Amino acid sequence: MLLPRPVLLTPEPGAPFILSSGTVIAAPSPLDRAAEWLRSALVPVTGLPLPPGPAAPGAISFAEADGLGAEAYRLDVREGGVRIEAGGAAGAFYGAQTLRQLLPPAAFRQAAVGETSWRIAPVTVQDHPRYGWRGTLIDVARHFLPKPDLLRYIDLLAAHKLNVLHLHLTDDQGWRMEVRGYPKLTEVGAWRRESPLGARQHGVFDGRPHGGYYTQDDLREIVSYAADRFVTVVPEVELPGHSQAAIAAYPQLGNLDTSLEVATMWGVQPHVLNVEDTTLDFYRTVLDQVMEIFPGEYVCVGGDECPKTQWRENASAQRRIRELGLRDEDELQSWFIHQISAHVTARGRRLLGWDEILEGGLPPGATVVSWRGTYPTVVATRAGHDVVTCPFTETYLDFRQSEHPNEPVPIGNVISLRDIYGFEPTPPELTEAEARHVLGAQANLWTEHIDSPRALDYMAFPRLSAFAEAVWSPPGGDFDDFRARLHHHEQRLTAMGVEYRKENGPEPWQTRPDVRGWPKSRADAEAEVAAWTSNIRP
Repeated sequence: MLLPRPVLLTPEPGAPFILSSGTVIAAPSPLDRAAEWLRSALVPVTGLPLPPGPAAPGAISFAEADGLGAEAYRLDVREGGVRIEAGGAAGAFYGAQTLRQLLPPAAFRQAAVGETSWRIAPVTVQDHPRYGWRGTLIDVARHFLPKPDLLRYIDLLAAHKLNVLHLHLTDDQGWRMEVRGYPKLTEVGAWRRESPLGARQHGVFDGRPHGGYYTQDDLREIVSYAADRFVTVVPEVELPGHSQAAIAAYPQLGNLDTSLEVATMWGVQPHVLNVEDTTLDFYRTVLDQVMEIFPGEYVCVGGDECPKTQWRENASAQRRIRELGLRDEDELQSWFIHQISAHVTARGRRLLGWDEILEGGLPPGATVVSWRGTYPTVVATRAGHDVVTCPFTETYLDFRQSEHPNEPVPIGNVISLRDIYGFEPTPPELTEAEARHVLGAQANLWTEHIDSPRALDYMAFPRLSAFAEAVWSPPGGDFDDFRARLHHHEQRLTAMGVEYRKENGPEPWQTRPDVRGWPKSRADAEAEVAAWTSNIRP
């Protein structure tokens, strides 16, 4: 009943292994983090001490193994003990996660509920991930997610062997990161006057202020907590579009002489950054602080959905185009992104951007997040760039889950559990060499219509469980087999307090009859993709 499905699982004969007061957890120092995590997960629920000890009979033993990848592991459970061999610390951690799944679902609680027998049937598991980038985007800009809830989601990602949290920190509707020297980014930019009540097309607002932000120490804590669970946090600071919250805080960043407020409407806003040197310097300073807090390889700068109207009407922007000998505003955006990319690269990081950064030319070494269908993936990989795929018609978990009339705030096309399970991250038209540039994929949780942790649970699970299998397990899985394993896995989700969507639809308290959505058909969504990508030049 493992999820995601391992590469190989072989039941073995014999009696089960039983956790007892004499069980120790043994690990060499390179694998200590996995052993400590396993101990911290099991001691509260079992009431057993599970102290460190020698790798003797009756122990849970971790061991390094040559020939295994960094995230690969072998798990052997026998009556006389448990052995987890791993190619690295991450592999040991995933072996420990699998071991927890072999225990009763109560192992996923935070304290004991009376279980007296902790048995594990004998089994051999050999496993490694299909993709290196197995991610989830959580948009904390549209609706702020308090730190304890974000930490909880890191645990949920780790339990599914997902290893990237793409944290969308800034947008038109909110700025969520403290930046030293620029206090108005959070004093002004972190708060909006109200929010749409449902889809923006209806013009209804809730009249309720919304906001919040993470201090730099909050973010360091989040990064450290994630690292202990082998999750890398990839920060995103949007530019040059999706920047109205920053412009509201510091009007000199914009193209107009008038002041703005933090956006209260969903969707693409017309207010974008200007292309002055002072604005570039502002964001270099911001990104220096981002890179100080987030030690991972990638820094996402957005680059998506940047309307060019203000640049067409702005004398300074037009002068910049002439001075640089650029062809148009698309190339001006590319120039802007190149300046930021050079700054990030000079500090040993890699720039990550949405596939709009293809328009006008990619910076050297940039990695593309391909969301507008598969065409950007094909273009980027054939140009030698790495790609993370997340086509919005297939992996956007804020989209409705069925045609059921009670789906809360239904937007977008239907993305069902079966759809997510069948998602293929690598376009079939890629050659083997091109396909190696597909780092993996991520599922995106945009939060315009997800205004609470309970709503986030409903939209994320169990679809995120299916996505985890799509990016971890070998291709060719069977949905009926997955669904049978999911029924058992839902007991684990319940133990972790996840208010997931039931197979037959939402519970009454998960509906939102007071809020109207804006559903689309798959055909309409695919037509949008074709229109949006028409100006990507191979």
